[in-house]
Amino acid sequence: MTPGERAAPGRQIKAAVFSGPGQPVRVTGVELAQPQAGEVEVAVAAAGVCHSDLHVVRGEWAHPTPVVLGHEGSGIVAAVGPGVTSLSPGDHVVLSWVPACGRCRYCRLGRPAQCQPAAEVIAPGGVLYDGTSRLRAGGEPAYHYLGVSSFAERVVVPESGAIRVRPDAPLELAALVGCAVATGVGAVRNTAGVPPGATVAVIGCGGVGLSCVQGARLAGAARIVAVDVVAEKLAVARRLGATEAVHADGRPVVAALRALVPEGLDYVFDGIGKIETTEQAIAALGLGGSAVVVGLPPSGQQARFDPLALAEADRRILGCNYGSIVPQRDIPDLVDLVMSGDLDLESMVSARRPLAEAADALADLASGRALRQLLICARA
Repeated sequence: MTPGERAAPGRQIKAAVFSGPGQPVRVTGVELAQPQAGEVEVAVAAAGVCHSDLHVVRGEWAHPTPVVLGHEGSGIVAAVGPGVTSLSPGDHVVLSWVPACGRCRYCRLGRPAQCQPAAEVIAPGGVLYDGTSRLRAGGEPAYHYLGVSSFAERVVVPESGAIRVRPDAPLELAALVGCAVATGVGAVRNTAGVPPGATVAVIGCGGVGLSCVQGARLAGAARIVAVDVVAEKLAVARRLGATEAVHADGRPVVAALRALVPEGLDYVFDGIGKIETTEQAIAALGLGGSAVVVGLPPSGQQARFDPLALAEADRRILGCNYGSIVPQRDIPDLVDLVMSGDLDLESMVSARRPLAEAADALADLASGRALRQLLICARA
């Protein structure tokens, strides 16, 4: 079967399609096939706009095209395919871009964020687990993005890629839990294991960075230093728990952090993923400190550090994929924290826009003006 083959004709939906390098993102009609065995169809309530979508549009990450973008979202289950047992129509769900298989070595080790088939089949191939797509655009096969493609009115995803959450949670805001919040809070809780009383810095105060700030606050960090080039983002970071801020526009970041914490920081989270910010995170560490690379850089980039200084000071560099989360456990728990008032997602949202404005939302993200933007996708 080719990626565009499907077992039965589907329905027409609107979706944001990227056709290839140099082409604009266009919201257009797409055919969505019915869910197959082990899959569910979800009516998308909202989708968050993330730099991982922008990397594809800029050509910084290779991906087959045409592709329906989006990997952060929430919605309501509309239909289930054969063999689905954990979900039913009407369930409220958050979409997960690592639809863990549950059977590979990493899943069996309790590390579903590293699910091997998801990384080898779904992410690079733009298909679902059977090697085919449920999407067609202009009569031709189209591809899924990270097994989600949430910039659309409806999606078909693997059963494990739709995580049931409590129905009283605000569904639009819950979309952010599917990537930014899970990644940022998970980086603090799971990847780094920040203890109470630690000193923390977060470089970059977009959706992921602000989630790191909130994760550090929840962990009981004594000092949380937010770093960004946009003053408005630093103001939001302070509202969400940062105790201090460094306006990095034209300032040497490491020197500024050392001025605040002369002995160096216990944990520095790179929420951007540029080479310079990763190197800054490493250089700002104190004895026994950990630099956590949370933001994802373009493919092929290499950072430099002094390995002798790293070893002598017992420092660590930690990679963080999806906050090292267990989606079925952590996503509902994070939604509970939202409902208890411990996580503030509304302050992270800079705009709600209709799906038709997907291209404009990506442009605003690229400009650095936006925090997290929500595309409102629901249609009766």
